[in-house]
Amino acid sequence: MRTERKLTRRLDRVFARLDREPERPAHIDVPRMSRHRAVLFSSTLAFYLAIVWAVITTSWLVRLDWRVMFFRPYQQWPGIHAFLDYYVVLGQRGPTAVMVAAWLGWRSWRQHTVRPLLTLAASLLLLNITVGAAKLGMGRLGPHYATVIGSNEMGLGGDIFPSGHTANAVVTWGILAYLASTARARRWLSALSAITSLGVGLTTVYLGTHWLSDVLLGWAAGLLILLALPWFEPLISRAENALFALRDRLRARRRRTAPAPAAPAAPLAPVALQPLAKAAEPSVPAREPVTSARGSRPPIHLAPGPHTARSERTPVTPAGSRRPPHADRLPRGASQAARP
Repeated sequence: MRTERKLTRRLDRVFARLDREPERPAHIDVPRMSRHRAVLFSSTLAFYLAIVWAVITTSWLVRLDWRVMFFRPYQQWPGIHAFLDYYVVLGQRGPTAVMVAAWLGWRSWRQHTVRPLLTLAASLLLLNITVGAAKLGMGRLGPHYATVIGSNEMGLGGDIFPSGHTANAVVTWGILAYLASTARARRWLSALSAITSLGVGLTTVYLGTHWLSDVLLGWAAGLLILLALPWFEPLISRAENALFALRDRLRARRRRTAPAPAAPAAPLAPVALQPLAKAAEPSVPAREPVTSARGSRPPIHLAPGPHTARSERTPVTPAGSRRPPHADRLPRGASQAARP
């Protein structure tokens, strides 16, 4: 019973954390540029510049790059090649940005703030500007396109120095630790992001797509962006306030333009129903007399008195007709010659 109660309480806590908070938290921990962070930033910047100088001067670091390239790790351990082909995706900007943005979007919805998404956007913008400018400015070729053995391959139109996969892994996974709400979560996420970015950088060396010095410079470039984010917090805060002000103006305008709600209709009074009267039989309309277009005939009047007897009628002639004889007519069957 106790085990079930503990499990139920833990599940309740988990689901309570997934629900949206009633309002924005009053105190959100925003990192500031402390003295410790400033020292780390300065040390990382010095490390960044030292690597660039070591590559430009073709020092021992460049010779180490060539030795690792000739070692060909992908041929030494071919069994992990398929796994590392998928693992290196954790350093690609598109997939990682989508995954991290989904998580930070949920946090923004839960805490009624857009600061997590704005911080991610600011870090990716800084990453594109700084790392992109360094890649194009130094123009180093990768191991697969090297021209002279032992040279630093700088200024030949390449774009691999520093490693973009490594710097992107440091920034996108490190931003989760930067935005952590508790110190314990920040420590765990910092360790997890460091291991992930370290693995991504070594994977690019294993696959032969980057020099070892590219990976070292990529780690330094990503860490510089994370350490410099507190300097951009005031700008992020102003952008958030501007977005909320714009949202409030749009809501107010929508309320003004929305049609007023119609007044509720008064309830209808009950109507007493009465039985319908018996329908009267339809009257047949009188027919109008139809007059003929022809002239009216005089009425026929029968002779008064009884009919004549058969014996009183006109006698039948030998020819079988009751017509009176005519002197100018010949009986039927007489020849025409008999006429006078």
